[in-house]
Amino acid sequence: MQRVRNFSIIAHIDHGKSTLADRLIQHAGLVADRQFRDQMLDNLDIERERGITIKSQTVNMPYRSAAGDEYILNFIDTPGHVDFTYEVSRALASCEGVLLVVDATQGVQAQTLANLYLAMEHDLEIIPVINKIDLASADIDMAREQIAQDLGLDPDGAIQVSAKQGLGIDALLEAIIARIPAPKGNPDAPTQALIFDAHYDPFRGAVVHCRLFDGVIRPGDTIRMMSSGRTFKVEEVGTFRMVREPRKELSAGDVGYLIAGIKTVADTRIGDTITRDDQPADKALHGFRDAKPVVFSSLYPVSTDDYGDLADALERYKLNDAALVYTKDSSVALGQGFRCGFLGLLHLEIVQERLEREYDQSLILTAPSVEYHFFLEDGSMVVVDNPAHYPDPATIRRGEEPYIRAAIMMPDRYMGAVMKLCLERRGVNSEIHYPSPGRMELRFDLPLGEVIFDFYDRLKSITQGYGSFDYEMLEYRDSDLARLDILVNGERVDALSMIVHRERARARALQACERLRDEIPRQMFKIPIQGAIGGHIIARETISPFRKDVTAKCYGGDITRKRKLLEKQKAGKKRMKMVGSVEIPQSAFIAVLKTSDDD
Repeated sequence: MQRVRNFSIIAHIDHGKSTLADRLIQHAGLVADRQFRDQMLDNLDIERERGITIKSQTVNMPYRSAAGDEYILNFIDTPGHVDFTYEVSRALASCEGVLLVVDATQGVQAQTLANLYLAMEHDLEIIPVINKIDLASADIDMAREQIAQDLGLDPDGAIQVSAKQGLGIDALLEAIIARIPAPKGNPDAPTQALIFDAHYDPFRGAVVHCRLFDGVIRPGDTIRMMSSGRTFKVEEVGTFRMVREPRKELSAGDVGYLIAGIKTVADTRIGDTITRDDQPADKALHGFRDAKPVVFSSLYPVSTDDYGDLADALERYKLNDAALVYTKDSSVALGQGFRCGFLGLLHLEIVQERLEREYDQSLILTAPSVEYHFFLEDGSMVVVDNPAHYPDPATIRRGEEPYIRAAIMMPDRYMGAVMKLCLERRGVNSEIHYPSPGRMELRFDLPLGEVIFDFYDRLKSITQGYGSFDYEMLEYRDSDLARLDILVNGERVDALSMIVHRERARARALQACERLRDEIPRQMFKIPIQGAIGGHIIARETISPFRKDVTAKCYGGDITRKRKLLEKQKAGKKRMKMVGSVEIPQSAFIAVLKTSDDD
């Protein structure tokens, strides 16, 4: 165990985490040069295109130190986005140390700080790494100063590297061995292993990624999941060296995988403790919780005939992603679909893109929503994540919505524009910190429902890409909530209903009505589009009808002849309006959901 080091790399988005992992893998000789490609650990197309890590990976790397000793370095990769913070925390709980990467051109940003606090919670050894030192715009002194001031770490201990060019990698590997402690554990104690990830293999079932703290696991052992009490028989254990490499056993301090005929990833809950059924541990490892969805949206197939295909696609997708929660749903306008719960807006985007790419689905999503609490006059409370289940307004005593604490880091010249954006989104309790000259951190309490639409895009555009955003969930707070309905030709379109704060309802309704007016094709009769709260109309747009000139054939003669024809046409239009139905094109639903003010 003295020759094992377990570590992770944490960083803000785009600070070079995946590139640094590539260099470490190349240095260990796990991949031949002709098989090498950038972002080795990012297997999905969407990860490679966006440059983000969605599914974390693990690599077991052999290393010979400068003194000639052989070591095993277990590198546990982590997802890079705030939606997956819980998965990051479980990966960090499996390590003894982390490399905290800071971009020499951008310095410390919001997620750098958030990840630092996560690492400190787990009492890990932190090695600061200054990356991108080869760039002309690199400011190493500024990065060192921010490491000292913002992070409170020793800047003299920071390792300078260029992950792209491979500079400083040897010094970094020596620092990992010298500064990160070896794992502690007792191979003879009852088995305790932490599940920090899992993936689905179509031939073997769920492959569990785990870190052993005590005990030993061998093929043939019967293991028990401590949260669910379910037991499985181990078929294979081993380590990851880019491919699975079976071993005779996993012992205390090891990081590896086990296969035990587990049917779905949902049976392997991240953060759960594995123990042996014949010699169980007294208690589970600390920190397990169920992943809770915070953003909800309904998925519908573009063609109602494709409902069965969508059901199959979601079932297969769920094998890989245990965090996705879904139930059946239906809409008068869009037919049969599914109500889904996501960890955040990025998770929603990823699920949508992967269903469209990998499973060839054409989807319509309803407006994202969050979970609201409504306290009724009879003393009961209902939880509503779908506007269709909004209770009768006469029975509601008060409503609550979830709030987040947002931390925004940016150059101070953007302060006015960002404060205006936060106040528009009903932000309260602002705090301002100046970690270093010219840079500021702005903290706001914001309703989650206001952030899930396009807050991040707007922030990026008004700060010209320099603003970085991180958040943590707070409690539920009282709020004046109402259900906004959109009526087309006097009929409510259930798929466009949304729960909004009463103050913001008119602006949201006007926006939706304008979008629909532009998207719905004209008819032979006038189509009113209205936004309503209950029976109260708060916004209206009208699509004017096509008009045929029925008086064209009347040359001269009495005016009453023309009036008679126009009255006849008017009566026909009125009757047509009563029997005519308006087909709303799919593009109209998508246009309403794009709520950004500038597109």
